[in-house]
Amino acid sequence: MNAPERVETSRRLLLTGNHALAWAARLARPQVVPVYPITPQTPVMEKLTEFAAAGEFDAEIITPESEHSVMAACIPASLAGSRVFTATASQGLLLMHELLHYAAGARAPIVMANVNRTVASPWAFWPDATDSLAQRDTGWIQFYSESAQESLDTTIQAFRLAEQVLLPAMVCHDAFYVSHALEPVEIPAQETVDAFLPPYAPPHRLDTAKVESWGNVVTQDMFYRHRQEMEAAMARVPALADEVDAAWAQATGRSHGGAIEAYRCDGARMVVVTIGSMCGTAREAVDALREAGEPVGLLKVRLFRPLPVAALRARLAGVPDAIVLDRNHSPGAGGVLHQELKAALYALPGAPRVHGYLAGVGGVNVPPERIVALVREAQGREPPPESVWVR
Repeated sequence: MNAPERVETSRRLLLTGNHALAWAARLARPQVVPVYPITPQTPVMEKLTEFAAAGEFDAEIITPESEHSVMAACIPASLAGSRVFTATASQGLLLMHELLHYAAGARAPIVMANVNRTVASPWAFWPDATDSLAQRDTGWIQFYSESAQESLDTTIQAFRLAEQVLLPAMVCHDAFYVSHALEPVEIPAQETVDAFLPPYAPPHRLDTAKVESWGNVVTQDMFYRHRQEMEAAMARVPALADEVDAAWAQATGRSHGGAIEAYRCDGARMVVVTIGSMCGTAREAVDALREAGEPVGLLKVRLFRPLPVAALRARLAGVPDAIVLDRNHSPGAGGVLHQELKAALYALPGAPRVHGYLAGVGGVNVPPERIVALVREAQGREPPPESVWVR
């Protein structure tokens, strides 16, 4: 196979979010890419195979019989010292669940794009983050992006971060709102990415010249210490996410705020908190409220696992009210981000009242004017403990 085409200078292309993910993978130079098609992720796979057929992507693309087998191929490739990328969505991610735990426990820094889509049943194909949020305890770092540009940038950042802490990472964006929508995307020069993301050189790998092994049965104490080490690695992630984003800003001129992005939060009396493409709609609502003289801001949670608790507490201390918009549903618990934020703010002096809304579940459209109405409805009142359904 020919060497990948070198992009000498940055270029601006009209791309879907999925094609932006494929460009990010190409620029990151993974050696192994196991992947299986599933709506609405399939265009990522198709674009990568187009790059490979044109001699522009020097990676071993593997197409196993299922998403479970995809992750089963990702793990040993990573443990052998290869940089690994894959992509999936919805039921595919759920089928991987067993092996997501294994990948994290093996400290394999795989980067996976997940296109957030409803989970069955009933069968549907709309944007909903329940699929990835249901994996929050598997040990994977989780990023959520608002746009195609952010998905490209975050995927490259995720490789650098994952390979520093030796934990796998997923980069999630919403089906259709991001995955299939076209927008101008700045493609950085290959030299820029190469300088930002050096070749993967793990301290330990499967090597016949230096014999090591994985997957052995261990004692209770060894397992206990191993989980402690994973937790210590996760604890490094929020600060590293800020550092990696700052380094990317220096290299490209683009920053996405690190672990969280604050928008018009100075002097805010109400802050909207959400993830993914909902942030774009919330920006419009915040702008409208600010123009009406109402002090409202937006906190975009880019990094959900590990949750950047210290940053959230610092940003929300002294704010009277926060409103959480969840495009996901945990039966019996309501909105996942709503519950996580309440836990993060527990016992914080000056913590806001946290209002939770199940807004956009199953891909239901939530226009800016609806968010404006929700903000005004929540102001100054005591929130119910449960998440409230929005239509």
